[in-house]
Amino acid sequence: MSITEVSRERYAALEEMVRREGKGRWLVLTHDNPDPDALASAQILARVLRQALKQTVTVAYGGIIGRAENREMVKGLHLPFSHIRHLSLKKYKHFALVDTQPRSGNNQLPSRVIPDVVIDHHPIRANTQTGPFFDVRPKYGATATIVAEYMIAAGVQPTHALATALVYAIRSETLDFAREHTGPDKAIHDLFFPQANHRLLARIQSPRLPLNYFGNLHDALENLESVDSLILSHLGPIDQPDMVPEIADLLLRLEGKTWSLVTGYFGDRLYLSIRTTNPRADAGGLMRRLIGRRGKGGGHGMIAGGWIDASKVNAPGDRRELQRKLGLRLVRELKKNPEKLGRVELRTLTPGPSQG
Repeated sequence: MSITEVSRERYAALEEMVRREGKGRWLVLTHDNPDPDALASAQILARVLRQALKQTVTVAYGGIIGRAENREMVKGLHLPFSHIRHLSLKKYKHFALVDTQPRSGNNQLPSRVIPDVVIDHHPIRANTQTGPFFDVRPKYGATATIVAEYMIAAGVQPTHALATALVYAIRSETLDFAREHTGPDKAIHDLFFPQANHRLLARIQSPRLPLNYFGNLHDALENLESVDSLILSHLGPIDQPDMVPEIADLLLRLEGKTWSLVTGYFGDRLYLSIRTTNPRADAGGLMRRLIGRRGKGGGHGMIAGGWIDASKVNAPGDRRELQRKLGLRLVRELKKNPEKLGRVELRTLTPGPSQG
């Protein structure tokens, strides 16, 4: 397959850097609460480092793997991950970040550590450019596409499990290519699709759901607010942070809505997710303006996420007020009338007469 010349050049630069630095244990780290793109990217980069560059590699994450699809992906494909709390960073000489960047607030790499490698598809951050090697391509739909091109450049073959993870990651990250990314992402997807385990792919896409999922969904529907094309929902305590973006994706499917915001508390943080169908939007910039200096956030194009430190916001009323203010701020950012923001009442369907 023909891959981009940029990928060939960047892989050659990576290969040169690794050989120059010599042997030493690598830690490949995802962002906290990793999604399919982060999970697949980390595993593919680790395979390239091991197979092509003969390195010893550990793959790790922070937070939790919470969404049912993501848990099924790791379990069903037997993807080897360690949690960073079980590792001693002193044992590692080299560090790589995938689908995240240094000091972005969504990974567990200490700020004092400059990663050797950063590969991402979100907008580039200033701290990233201080490291020895980085490849950041916001025009790509998925980070997994970038590392898959490295894999091709290195002449490394994926396992069926990795091909399956890659296909699902690209589909998930691009919403089945609805997010305008149909170039390299589609090409890589189509190349590796025949090598994927389609039975496991179907199981990942439709996993069994725990009862608390429906409890969180019930709370989301009970707390709907709307103004014009914007739909919002503010949750209380949630079982895992991934529930926030999952519900934001779901609400965006509501007829007549082109923007969604969902917030929810997990531990001492208030998590936020923004979604839009507008291909010209800058959801990441919007998220950063909402959060300000109280937390971390970002994104690209039509999706964004972030969190706010809520450790000093303890009273239930104060927590709800913080969510309300964030919702109103988004309403104003989108130039909608805050006075028209109101509750959405779900009508109960009355069953018809029995047919006997």
